[in-house]
Amino acid sequence: MIFLANLARVVFAPLLGEFIAVFAIGEGTAGLIATLAWLGSALLRIPTGWLLTRVPRHRVILATGAVLTVAAALTASATSIPTLGVGALCMGLSSGAYFVAANPLVSELYPDRVGWALGVHGMASQVAAVAAAPLVTLVLTLFVDWRVVFVCIAVAAAVVTLVLSVAARTTELPDAGAADRDIVGAVRAEWRIVLLTVVVVGATGFVWQGLFNFYELYMGTKGIGDATAKNLLTVIFAAGVPAFFVSGRLADRLPRVPYILAIISAFTVSVLLLTVTRGLVPVVALTAVIGYVVHSLFPAIDTYLLDSLPGETRASAYSWYSGGMMLVQATGSSVVGALRESGLAYDVIFTRLALALGVVVACLLALYRTDRLPS
Repeated sequence: MIFLANLARVVFAPLLGEFIAVFAIGEGTAGLIATLAWLGSALLRIPTGWLLTRVPRHRVILATGAVLTVAAALTASATSIPTLGVGALCMGLSSGAYFVAANPLVSELYPDRVGWALGVHGMASQVAAVAAAPLVTLVLTLFVDWRVVFVCIAVAAAVVTLVLSVAARTTELPDAGAADRDIVGAVRAEWRIVLLTVVVVGATGFVWQGLFNFYELYMGTKGIGDATAKNLLTVIFAAGVPAFFVSGRLADRLPRVPYILAIISAFTVSVLLLTVTRGLVPVVALTAVIGYVVHSLFPAIDTYLLDSLPGETRASAYSWYSGGMMLVQATGSSVVGALRESGLAYDVIFTRLALALGVVVACLLALYRTDRLPS
C-alpha cells in the first residue's frame, strides 16, 4: 500500500517532459502540476489527524486506497491542464492521508524497534520512487500513452485495498492511540518538537522537491542525454532504498538531534557540489550521494518524533508536523519552475537554495549548542 501511496506523488516527476510536449506548456506550469500532487499530500494531513481521534487507523488507510483508485482514474481521463491538476491534487490527498495514519500505526506495531520498523516501511515507499521513472519509460515504450500509467495505478490500488481489508480483519491491531482524542491539545502540549521537525523537514524538503522534480531537465543543461538524465532520476531514488533501512537502525542507536543535523549538512554540501560538477561519472556518483543522504533524513525524523511522543498525543501531533512540513516543501517545484522561466540557470537556482538551507542549519546548530532544542 505504501508503494502505491508514494508512487501517487513521485510519478509526476518523470512525466513533466511528456506533459510539456503534449499540452504545450512551460516549465512553470509543469512544476505547478508536480506541486499540486505534493500540496494535496499536505492538505489532508491535519484533518486526517482529527479523523484518527475518532476512527481506527486501519480504516483510514483503507479509505485512502479507495480515494487513490478514483483519483488515478480521473488523472488518466484528463484532457486539459485543469483536469490534470485536479487529478494530481487528489492523488496527493490520498497519499498524505495514508502516511498520517500508517506511520503511527507502524510505530505502535513495533514499539521496541520504532526506527527499524519505520525504516522498513519507508524502504518499501522508496522502491516506488525508484520504480517511477522505469515504469513511465516502459509504459511509453509499450503504449506510447502516459494515461496508461495512471490506469495501472488505479487498478493496482483497487486490488491492494481489497487485500488489505481482508488482512486487517484477521490481525490483532494495537489500541495505543485510544486516548488520543484532542488534536488541538496535542499540538499545544508538543509544539516545540513539532515546530522543530516542521522547520527541519520543510526547509530541506523545499530544496529536495525543486531538485528532483526538475532533475531530468537540470541534467540536460549539464550536457547529459535525455535517456541518461531520466535514469539518473532512478539512481537518486535507488540510493534511498538502503538509506531508509540503515538510517532507521542508526536512529535507534545514535543521539538523534546531532544525527539529523549531520544529515541536513551533508545534503546541503552535496547540492552545492552538484552545481559545480561536470562530467557523467562525477555527476552519477554525486547523484547517488544526494539520494542516500536526503532519504536518510525521513526515517531519522519519524523515529525522533514518533518515539518521543506519548500515545495520547502521537497521531494528532504527528499530523500537525506532517501537514506543516508538507505545506512548506510542496511549493519547491513551482518556485524552481518560476525561477527557471524568469531566466535563471539551474546551477544558480540550486546554489542559492542550498546556501539558504545552510543558514537554517547554522541557526539550528546554534540552538542545539545552547541547549534550546527538544532532545
